[in-house]
Parts: sequence; structure tokens; C-alpha cells
Amino acid sequence: MQLYDTQQYKNKIQESGFTTIDQVYTDEEVQSILGQIEQADNSKDTFRKSKDLFAIRQFLKEVPETRDLIFNERLNYIIHTIFGSDYFVVKSIYFDKPESSNWYVAYHQDLTISVDKKTEMENFGPWTTKQNQYAVQPPLEILQNIFTIRIHLDETNSENGALKVIEKSHSKGIYRPETIDWKTEKESTCSVSKGGIMIMKPLLLHSSGRTINNKKRRVIHIEFSNVNLPTPLRWSEKLN
Repeated sequence: MQLYDTQQYKNKIQESGFTTIDQVYTDEEVQSILGQIEQADNSKDTFRKSKDLFAIRQFLKEVPETRDLIFNERLNYIIHTIFGSDYFVVKSIYFDKPESSNWYVAYHQDLTISVDKKTEMENFGPWTTKQNQYAVQPPLEILQNIFTIRIHLDETNSENGALKVIEKSHSKGIYRPETIDWKTEKESTCSVSKGGIMIMKPLLLHSSGRTINNKKRRVIHIEFSNVNLPTPLRWSEKLN
């Protein structure tokens, strides 16, 4: 199997805050992953359903049958050569944006991490809770260390909600969307082929639009860190 020259992707992430890599999964691998998702028990609290969105929080915990399929030889090589061998999973979500979805997300940074309990600690806050999952904004250096991989189970472009990003915004700390200077910032649309991935830094400003081409957009979102949180806080989904 031919693996990737990952240095170019590593450079792009450092400079622009994101990159895309095609053909990480074959069509057969994508179908196997989707087959396991379809068989999952979706009556749990971590499964969220509406006409515009189906989502599974703590995805790798809730559908563990997908783990070996997701962490194939290609993805493991990408993780080890771009992030480092000491990185582990800290969060996972499955998003299914149906063909008729009017669900969109305005520009934002991913500023929270998922933890196992609420504990008041200096420099951690504010806190939120979604479906019994605690989330908190940590110190900036913890966010700067995280990488996100978005695995695309459908071809995704500007017509079915591909992410739009502000290039290099990941290097500007906390960046409020209302302060974006559109005269100087560069917006890019991150089209990704079926079976491809997007890697991004959580501080990269990103948004996604409504679906207008009547095509699905199913994505697995996985976050990685190599930092252990200060006790007694713990990542809620730590997986090696």
C-alpha cells in the first residue's frame, strides 16, 4: 500500500490551519462504517435526531464496532506522522446532515473540550452541558494542541454543507466572528471527496451552509490531544 508524503499536509496545517487528504478510505470501507452506524441502538441520550440533523455524541464509545474500520493503516500513518505517536482521541461525534437539511452553522471556533465531570478550576470556564456531557473552555494552550479529523462518508462541496474556513485564523488566539475583517481575511471552501478527510485546528474559524443539492453529508468528527488535563479533570472520551 502506498502511504502519503505527509510533510506537505503538516506544513499546510501549520500555515493555514487545515488541509484535506483524499482516498483515506475505499468505498467498501465507507460502506462498512455506515453499516455499523445503521445497526447501532439509536434510542440512547447521546443520539440526537431532528429533520435537519442526526448526531451521535461520544461516537466511538457508542458505536465501538467502527473503531477498527476507522483506524485503518492509512489513518494511523497520518496521525503518527502529522500529529505524533503520543496523540490520543479526546472527542468523537457523528453528523448526518440529510438531503433536505436547512441546518447551518455560522462562523465560530471550537473553544470547548469534553470532560467527565464539572469541577471549578482556575482558567477553565465557562461550562456547558449537552445531553449529560460536560464541556468547558480550557486555557488556550490546550486548544492549540488539539487536531481535529473530519472523515467524509459522502462527497462534500459548497452545495451540501462543506466547511468554509478563514485561512490562518487558527494562529490569532480567540477570534470573535463579529470582528472578522473581510477586506484582509481569505475564505476557503473545503470540498472533500467521499472517503477523504479534512484535518483542522479547532481555533480555525469555520462555518457550514445549508444543503441545496439534495445530497447527504455524513461526517465523523474526531479530536486528538497529547495533553493530560490537570487533576481532577479528565477527558470524557480518552481512547489510545
